[in-house]
Order: sequence, then structure tokens, then C-alpha cells
Amino acid sequence: MQNQADKLKKIVRNNDAKKVTNTKFIAITSGKGGVGKSTISANMANVLAQNGYKVALFDADIGLANLDVILNVRINKNILHVLKGECSLSEIIVPVSKNLILIPGESGDEILKYSDQFIFERFFDETAILDDLDFVIIDTGAGIGGHIQLFLEAADEVIVVTVPDPAAITDAYATIKVTSKIKDSLHLILNMVKNQKEATLIFEKIQKVALSNIGDGLELNLIGKIPEDKLIARSIKQRTLFTNDSPNSLASMDIRKIVNNLVYKLERKVLNNGASRSFGSFFKRLIEQF
Repeated sequence: MQNQADKLKKIVRNNDAKKVTNTKFIAITSGKGGVGKSTISANMANVLAQNGYKVALFDADIGLANLDVILNVRINKNILHVLKGECSLSEIIVPVSKNLILIPGESGDEILKYSDQFIFERFFDETAILDDLDFVIIDTGAGIGGHIQLFLEAADEVIVVTVPDPAAITDAYATIKVTSKIKDSLHLILNMVKNQKEATLIFEKIQKVALSNIGDGLELNLIGKIPEDKLIARSIKQRTLFTNDSPNSLASMDIRKIVNNLVYKLERKVLNNGASRSFGSFFKRLIEQF
């Protein structure tokens, strides 16, 4: 297995040398399920696409993958089928709307298990079709499992989603604490809150505990909040996106604020980052963790 991993690393090093791209990878995670992580991922991607960015949603929520349901599209195969040599990358990509596509994903734990050198060489050649992406939004699973941490470490930015529920907040903090070992900066979204005051109070409590137990080496940032809104629940039932259905609602405006905050922070980072960022290089970062 180690020899195989070494060969794959050499392949992606050679691939990285071909061209420099600047795709930004945003992982969205949570401490527990049911906090709206996938809905937020889909609507953030939608807003980015509406703003003219080319965006891919990468469904890495293994076992509970549901972006196809949220987006009302049909998928037959995922990225693991590509790595097993059963289809090409272009065959699994699902167009959602202008500037937005869905990439059905698989567990990081499975990537090396069903692959060989020839297939990976072909795979990295095929990823060139995604080199024009501006953003990849990675909808990870909930919790602190090993395969989830793979995606979080490989991402450029990590956003943790939670709600005003004691169990959810405890699990969110557990995710923050574990992820702080691989990331020195994390973002937090408070979902289903009454108002900004409630979001700020919860964030300050989490931040206080983090400072006490993790230390000041972690930068924790409240990147935004989203209200509890019947319009969101209705869109979920209808398999539509609330940022399309109710663009002037408070929830949609809050999503746009979150996206604007994120883009601003990333643009500032780009000034100090000349490294190549492509879908192929993202998988390089995954492989290097085995």
C-alpha cells in the first residue's frame, strides 16, 4: 500500500507541474447531523454561481449523501466508480444550473483501496476539465471520523455548522477541538437562530471554551448566522433552494453575507498564496495523508 501511495504522489507532483490554477476548496462540516449543513452547502454554492463564479458541489457526506435530493437531480455513479475504472470523470458530473455542477463523492478511506497507477494517471488527466472552477464546496459528513478529517485537512477553509441546541453545540466544539490540530483557522455558522444576538452569544461561549482548552493558536471566526425560517423548510420539502425561491428573505440575505465574508477572506489570502489549486491537487492533498 505504501509503494502504491508513493507512486500516486509522484503522479500528482508531475501533474501539478503542468499548469497553475486557483480553485478554492471550502469544506463544510458539523459535529452532528440534522443541523442544516447540506442545505447551507447547496445554497452557498448557488449564491456563488449566481455571482458568476464557476462552482462545484462535492458530496463527501458518506452514508448520508443527499445533495442530489436537495438539488433535485439524479446520480447513478460517483467518484469511486471513476477511480475503479468503471467510467470517466465527465460521466459522473451532474449539471445543476448555470455555473454550478455536482460531483458525487466517496469516502477518502476508499480512494486507494480500489485504484491502481494506470487509473490514477488517467484520473488526473481527466481532472483538467475542472481546472476552470473557482470554488469547490465540499459537503462532508458529521462528526470527527478519520475520513472526514482527511477532507478537512485537504481543504483551504473549514466551516463548522451548528444550531442553538446544547448537544449540537457540544458536538460542534468537539469537531473544532479535533480539527484545531490540523487547522489554525476555522469558521463557524450558527443556523436556526432567533437573531444576531443569539448567534453572537453562542459563538462567544464556544470561543471562550476554545480559548481555555485549545489556546490562542486557533483563530475562530463567526462567519455568519441563518435564522430559523419556514421558507427554508418549505424549500427542502419541495427539493428547491431557498436562495432561488425567496431571494429577498432574511435567510437568503444572510447566506449572501456569509458568501461575501468568505470571498473577502479568501481574496486576501490569495495575495500570499501562489500555489496551484486544482481538483487534481486537492486529491493530491488527500493522497498525501495516507
